[in-house]
Amino acid sequence: MRMLVNVTIPHETFNAAMKDGSASSKMTRILDATKPESVYFTERNGHRGAVLIVDVADPSKIPSLAEPWFLAFQADVEFHIAMTPEDLNRAGLDDYGKQWA
Repeated sequence: MRMLVNVTIPHETFNAAMKDGSASSKMTRILDATKPESVYFTERNGHRGAVLIVDVADPSKIPSLAEPWFLAFQADVEFHIAMTPEDLNRAGLDDYGKQWA
């Protein structure tokens, strides 16, 4: 299942990692371990953040995606199911419309 992962990194933790020279290596380690399909770094509510697209074959793998961010940066991590247009087409929306109209 494809998921959108939103990461929000607190200033204090990331600033400390930048000052001690570990920010880049921690980030690289997390991305190498989690292997996102894509990742974008951005601002999230005034904090440093990242948006990742990951494929989760088994829900038991979710901690392996979240814990590195929690432990390395004390980040907040949110997971949202994401569908491609093809996934949405296979969902049978018209059938739901008829059933619940």
